[in-house]
Parts: sequence; C-alpha cells; structure tokens
Amino acid sequence: MSTNDPFARLPEAASFAVTSTDVADGAAWSPEQMSAGVPGGKDASPQLSWSGAPEGTKSYAVTVYDPDAPTGSGLWHWAVADIPATVTELPAGAGDETGSGLPEGAFQLPNDARAARYMGAAPPAGHGPHRYFVVVHALDVESIDVPADTTPALLGFTMTGHILGRAVLTATAENVA
Repeated sequence: MSTNDPFARLPEAASFAVTSTDVADGAAWSPEQMSAGVPGGKDASPQLSWSGAPEGTKSYAVTVYDPDAPTGSGLWHWAVADIPATVTELPAGAGDETGSGLPEGAFQLPNDARAARYMGAAPPAGHGPHRYFVVVHALDVESIDVPADTTPALLGFTMTGHILGRAVLTATAENVA
C-alpha cells in the first residue's frame, strides 16, 4: 500500500471525530460502497456521523479520495459542499444521482468520472489495496462559493484557507480477481 499522505502538503487543522455504520476506520468497504461495476457493488455512499468540530464552524464539506489510484493524481470518488453547520450526519445513500438525502443547500460536485454522485471503489485487479480517505472538512464560511460543476480538486484548493478542522475515516478496498 502506498505511503502517499494526501494531507502532507496542506495546512494543519484541528481534528474531530467521524464514524460510519457502514465501515470502521481502517476496514474494507462493504459491497454497498463498491462500484456497481464490481460484483455486488452498489455505488452507495456510506452513512457518516461527526462530532466535536471546532468552534466557529459555519459549514462542512465531505470528500472521498483514493490517493492510490494509478492516475498520477489519485481519484476523487465524492465531494459534497455547503453542508450547513447544524448538520452532523449524512444517511447511507445520500450521494445518489438525485442527492435527495443531502441537507438543503448542500450539493454534490462531479467526481473524477464527471458524475455528480458517489462513485464506489473499484481498484484495478492485482493493483493491491487502495485507501479511501473519507473526510469531513469543518469550514469557517457558510458557503465555499464554488460552481456546482467544479472539480473536487478545485474545491480542495478553495477550501484550503477556510478549513478549521478535519475528521478522517480511512476505508480500504482491493480487487484480487
């Protein structure tokens, strides 16, 4: 597994807690969170709950990123912006095509497949284990003010100066077929 740390070049931020009923930190994704292109996969975003965000948090963003994808730049699986500060949970499946499980005002950005939805894990066969960083970013602004069609990478760049805290859960997946 790669030692690539996606936070190594970012400003430090306070830590807070994120948990999921669908995956434990360091554990493998369940079939529901795998790509529909993988046997049993359903492209269902995980349930997430978070607590302990820093004082002054005015909104959240959630991202799912695989730094181990063989692209040279990793792979963004999901990005949600403008989650109100009063929200501390997303239900399983909130990242479907409609985004109907997202709170009012929040929106999904296109992932690296250019679909504004959660894209499940599908590491290439024989490529070894991949890590999926599920991150809740606590922000000091109510709206990060990016266009709905922007990339998750640009969202990350825009958030850099607004991150008060970061809650991280790491899931894994491997395709041994």
